[in-house]
Amino acid sequence: MTDREFDVLDELYFLTSFQELSENCGLSREALSLVLWELMKKNWANCYRKYDQEFKPTKEEFEANFADYHYLASKKGLMAHNAR
Repeated sequence: MTDREFDVLDELYFLTSFQELSENCGLSREALSLVLWELMKKNWANCYRKYDQEFKPTKEEFEANFADYHYLASKKGLMAHNAR
């Protein structure tokens, strides 16, 4: 787990909008989107269209709309975060 992945997961204990996550992590939009995509590929984070609509976007959907989504650490992600 990279330091950036750790820092982002630290913010995902509760469902969080991209905007709030961006403000709290201090990463650029591009850097944060790359970290989020990697976390989702590892099944360490989940993506939500709305508060109750979890979904798995394609790479193209994610790249086009990542700032519109909400994110939440998965159980696997929380375990990896806490094991570090």
